[in-house]
Amino acid sequence: MNNAKILIVEDDAPIADLLAYGLAMEGFQTRTAPNGARGLAELEQFVPDLLLLDWMLPDQSGLDICKKVTATHNIPILMITAKSDITDKVLGLEFGADDYITKPFDLREVVARVRTILRRTVQTEEEPGGERSEEIRAGELTIGVREREVRIGEESVELTPKEFDLLLTLVKRPGQTFTRSELLDLVWGYQFAGDTRTVDTHIQRLRKKLGDGGQRIATVFGIGYKFEKPPGSGS
Repeated sequence: MNNAKILIVEDDAPIADLLAYGLAMEGFQTRTAPNGARGLAELEQFVPDLLLLDWMLPDQSGLDICKKVTATHNIPILMITAKSDITDKVLGLEFGADDYITKPFDLREVVARVRTILRRTVQTEEEPGGERSEEIRAGELTIGVREREVRIGEESVELTPKEFDLLLTLVKRPGQTFTRSELLDLVWGYQFAGDTRTVDTHIQRLRKKLGDGGQRIATVFGIGYKFEKPPGSGS
């Protein structure tokens, strides 16, 4: 994990240099971009394992970049924002970011959050029994855990990293009801009683992308969500 590649899209050169230096000292490979257009170009050339993305960029919003990236790439995003309002932070999560950090920040916290996101991305590989090498099937829905691929029948379904993690969390425990706060903790790693709208937003997007397969993600009113077992699947 230490040799993972981190792309830093930040227009403030001293901050970008500080982040690149600090992450490089921890063993990460880094590259910087001063604006959104350059960042998107570097995304294709550098092929990073994580995107460190500033909210405010000179040519376009970091939220717009976030939306573009999650629509075409399976890469975690850590947003850097000067905004402290919880609504703004949740908005970033709803646009597909995995986490956020507020300026001014401690470099040690940035490194810790980067490690947490990368560890969460690959943690299933370390589960007992090598579950990550398996396919999970539920009716027409097939999840390739190692490849992080989802299919409905023979048709591939493109999901963002968080959409995939959320679906996998639900499908691995069919019939179990999760509260929104539990899903925030399990999928996003947050242990706080904040705004849980981001869970609802991701559930809505999952249902839309999965079509009929998404209808098995049931709302348990007043509590949260569960993945219903397909008929005839047994206990």
